[in-house]
Amino acid sequence: MHGMQVKAILDHAVAGNRISPEDALKLLTSEDWTSIVSAGHMRRNKLHDPKVVSYTAYRVVNYTNFCDVDCTFCSFKDEIDSDRGYTLTLEQIATKTEETLALGVDQIFFQGGVNPKLPLSYYLDAFTMLRDKYKVAIRALSPIELKRLSGHIAMPLPELLQKFKDAGVGSVPGAGAEILTEHMRGVLSPKKLSGEDWCAVMGECHKAGLPGSCNIVFGSEETPEDIVEHLRLLREQQDKTGGFFSFIPWVFQPQTKRFPIRHVTGREYLRLLAVSRLFLDNIANIEVSVMVMGKELAELGLYAGANDINSIVIEENVLRSSGLKTLNGAQRFIREAGFTPKRRTMNYEFGRYPD
Repeated sequence: MHGMQVKAILDHAVAGNRISPEDALKLLTSEDWTSIVSAGHMRRNKLHDPKVVSYTAYRVVNYTNFCDVDCTFCSFKDEIDSDRGYTLTLEQIATKTEETLALGVDQIFFQGGVNPKLPLSYYLDAFTMLRDKYKVAIRALSPIELKRLSGHIAMPLPELLQKFKDAGVGSVPGAGAEILTEHMRGVLSPKKLSGEDWCAVMGECHKAGLPGSCNIVFGSEETPEDIVEHLRLLREQQDKTGGFFSFIPWVFQPQTKRFPIRHVTGREYLRLLAVSRLFLDNIANIEVSVMVMGKELAELGLYAGANDINSIVIEENVLRSSGLKTLNGAQRFIREAGFTPKRRTMNYEFGRYPD
């Protein structure tokens, strides 16, 4: 890769100009990763206070592990009607919420398997309880959960989303994307939503006033072309509906023998983080995952384009966590990395919590 060609792309992006998918591919395959990481940090500093890193805190409530989607990389699910699976009762959800509030955390991330046996009333009862009794913010249900429930109860998706919004849901996660190319959907799970359908569901959420996040999960059989196409689909959807507050790169973890994973080097992760900052010019916040990447690499990520640490996460059952467990721990991590911590809501609202 000719250095001047990379430098020209980086200069163009740092100045705030849109780069093409072809440009992004050149960056992702360049060996000059340190220049790319430096450019990602420069662009981040033009968009955000260079001295501040934001963080949040929420509890993951995995309400059921019954699922019929059968993702090759997932060890969390149990087959429908298995005697090993579970669905939380309202009382169990209430207990988890009370434990969360006792820790000074008032946000619930409600997500689980795709369980066709659960009626709409289960979700509405849970959300109204969380809203009315506990006054917590609710982020809930991935695109595949929403799409499948809409079909199962024969209710148009916009109508379903309005019911959930009326019940207290304030945002949606960008879960289930992994990598949105046709090639990788076939490797991950043929039963999952196609890239086109995933984007369409997220677009309907945005139109309904339910914003959220988006991500990528990599470290398997994907090619650089798959990664760039995934980023292109996200940027294109954001151009249309504008509801992604943030983007976060994750890596696959070893969970099953059916799904091939590979080691992702630190430089590969940091390079993708920086390219995401430069390419996703319409998504304001880039998050680094302390939970998945660990503290050392996450700290470097704050100098590679990221402005947020996506922590703390209480009770994560799907991924192995290397993350921060307390609010004080998150603040200390950010300060030791050289920044001032600023707590936010899941929807990137500031001022709700004391500094």
